[in-house]
Amino acid sequence: MTAVHDFNINIPQSFAGTKGKGNGDAQSVSNEILLKLPGNEANVLLPKLEFVRLRIHQVLHEAGDNIKSVYFIDTGLLSIVNLQPDGKSVEVGLMGKGGFAGLPVIDGFRTSPNRAVAQAEGTAYRMEADTLRQLLPQCPVLNRELHRFGQRLAMQAMQLAACNRLHEVDERLARWLLMSHDLLCSNELPLTQELLGQMLGTRRSSVSLAAGMLHRAGVITYTRGNVTLLDKSKLENAACDCYSAIQHQLKNWEAESQEN
Repeated sequence: MTAVHDFNINIPQSFAGTKGKGNGDAQSVSNEILLKLPGNEANVLLPKLEFVRLRIHQVLHEAGDNIKSVYFIDTGLLSIVNLQPDGKSVEVGLMGKGGFAGLPVIDGFRTSPNRAVAQAEGTAYRMEADTLRQLLPQCPVLNRELHRFGQRLAMQAMQLAACNRLHEVDERLARWLLMSHDLLCSNELPLTQELLGQMLGTRRSSVSLAAGMLHRAGVITYTRGNVTLLDKSKLENAACDCYSAIQHQLKNWEAESQEN
């Protein structure tokens, strides 16, 4: 097991010095939480982080199980999924390079009510959950940024709850594709209709009809296991207001954080 600090011993004053390479290797950092840390906190965290690659459909932690490790997501796409007793599931959160999997840990809990699963190949920096608990009192900026991320994810979950109840499948599909596009920074999305049905909490046949509508409108093309975005502006017009509502709140909070 190779710790992250082995890849670059001439580390700058903070993680921000490694920003911008975006090539998914251990020489770059894209996670927005880590990039905001000052040098003293970065130096505390660095020896405890391990660079890992995430496989598609890899479960980072299962609902109800003890969270053994936490993950600072660097590249890829991660879903937070709520599982029902009858086996049905629906996505309640979505994150990419600004994400962190294992939020219950920062408030002293050891389990999560939801599953965290990779929906695309990616990379992350992993840390033992117990280690994070021990380090948080020494890292006030990290503690603040993790709680702020928790607020962003909670806001998103509330908006998605309303979206899944109030909006049609084609609008929800367009919203999901926009969110995934923003997080992956790619027009190519490795998604199946079955997966989309699970994420949207609807039947695969409904997703097929909705995808067909977007395809005929020249918004996307899709083959088995892959969706390509052709026109983001058209996709935004096809989506419900939830996408813009989430983006608006995120921008407001970002502006407010700059004032503090």
